[in-house]
Amino acid sequence: MTRLVIVDDDPMVRTGLRLILGGEPDLDLVGEAGDGRKAMDVIRDLRPDVVLMDIRMPNQDGLITTELLLSQPDPPRILMLTTFNADDMVLRALRLGADGFLLKDTPPPKMIEAVRAVARGEPVLSPSVTHQVIAAATGRNEPRRPEARRELARLTEREREVAIEVARGSSNAEIAERLYMSVATVKANITRIFAKLGTDNRVHVAMKVRDADFL
Repeated sequence: MTRLVIVDDDPMVRTGLRLILGGEPDLDLVGEAGDGRKAMDVIRDLRPDVVLMDIRMPNQDGLITTELLLSQPDPPRILMLTTFNADDMVLRALRLGADGFLLKDTPPPKMIEAVRAVARGEPVLSPSVTHQVIAAATGRNEPRRPEARRELARLTEREREVAIEVARGSSNAEIAERLYMSVATVKANITRIFAKLGTDNRVHVAMKVRDADFL
């Protein structure tokens, strides 16, 4: 059972998330808070596995709250939520150690799967957010293309297919379905991709795919 806490200053958003997530048998919505300061107390008392964290909040925003939480021992996994596709906020959240970033208009099934994926330790990005992060981080500079293609040439054809799906923001379950693989095989491929590219970050893989102009 995955224990959840929702942190958002909008009561309607919290209500919507409760309706989306509250009926899932493997998800236990144990608490909520309307700003970052209150969230610190709620999370300390309830010890959730995953926190759905809004970015823009009064008193203490989601970025500061995330930084404070992740500086503590045994922190929860944090899935950032926002209505804004702001590149700088996405990059800051990821640099702080957030496990995922979703837009609030993400369809309910995708939202549920994202929570489950983050609970399993799989980073999650909405596809539109992924594209913006990559564009902001790379600038789509032409000089990067030859180097990126040389690095991706280390991958097998199957691994490149998986890497491209990662760049599209697909979860492990989605990759498995699209490429007719088991989730375990997808994970094994991603582990090999990380090793060959010298990273442990899906965003870095996505950046290489975009630099190589494979999307």
